[in-house]
Amino acid sequence: MIDGKMRSVESIVAELPPSSSAGAVVGAGGGGSWLYGWLVECHGLWHNVLMIVPSALFVVYLASQAKRSFSKVSNGRSHVVTALYAILWLVSFFNLAWSSLQAWECAPAKQFVWSVLSLFTTSGMLFLEVSLIAFLLRGNHASGREALTQTFLISTLAVGLDMFLKGIYLFGFGIQLFDVSTNGSQWALWVVHKLLLTGVYGLIFFMYRSRWRERLPARPAFQKYISIMFCLNATALLACALAAHGAGFGLWLYNITVICYHAMYLPLLYVTFLADFFQEDDLHLENVYYSEMKDAGFFDVDWE
Repeated sequence: MIDGKMRSVESIVAELPPSSSAGAVVGAGGGGSWLYGWLVECHGLWHNVLMIVPSALFVVYLASQAKRSFSKVSNGRSHVVTALYAILWLVSFFNLAWSSLQAWECAPAKQFVWSVLSLFTTSGMLFLEVSLIAFLLRGNHASGREALTQTFLISTLAVGLDMFLKGIYLFGFGIQLFDVSTNGSQWALWVVHKLLLTGVYGLIFFMYRSRWRERLPARPAFQKYISIMFCLNATALLACALAAHGAGFGLWLYNITVICYHAMYLPLLYVTFLADFFQEDDLHLENVYYSEMKDAGFFDVDWE
């Protein structure tokens, strides 16, 4: 009799549509399971939090300063700063979206969309990097439309070539460059990529400490920026080389550099190149005068 009742229950359940049986049970916690998958799965909770929170806070900060910043940009005469500020806004939104959608990296159905989003996000950040490198290498008088045109021309060519090569890897050979969970042939490209950046930052880093330092802008903030980027790219180069040989530590170290880059690069860029421009005029001039006096050696005198 019990067996007969069990069979009747099973037959009733089997006849129900999916939405009325198992789907209804899962649906009660569907929102929670989606949130759990978004924050915890793929890379883990702390990885996602460390990516999302700084990116979101920086966009909120830009929005809070937008009115005053837009007024300064509109009344300013620096075409380089104006263009840099506009591109910073665009790249910040891309970076926030990329940081918030980390779960797509582990979803096979989202592989194509994830690759496209990653390509545009990393290319936008690389465009800023190359533009600032070209700006620094132009020397102490890098301003005006001519400087903007030449700087962005160099950046467009460099980033265009980078996107072309990455596109061949992604859509030509099917190599998932932005899926770091596999130790495949993508590491060869990343080693070359980080090697070039490390070499350029290293060159400028040693120029600041040589007799050619007069050819570069003398602001201490620029020197700190170059030092930080040189160390970050050198660490990423080591991580890529280790990961290419199958070392688990290399993969872990590379993930750390990715978090640091996407969470901190845009705020670092803003603090280094744009923050002084958006300060009040008197405070801005005071900082400029102090930097010039410090670079001239006025504060190196021994008064004892």
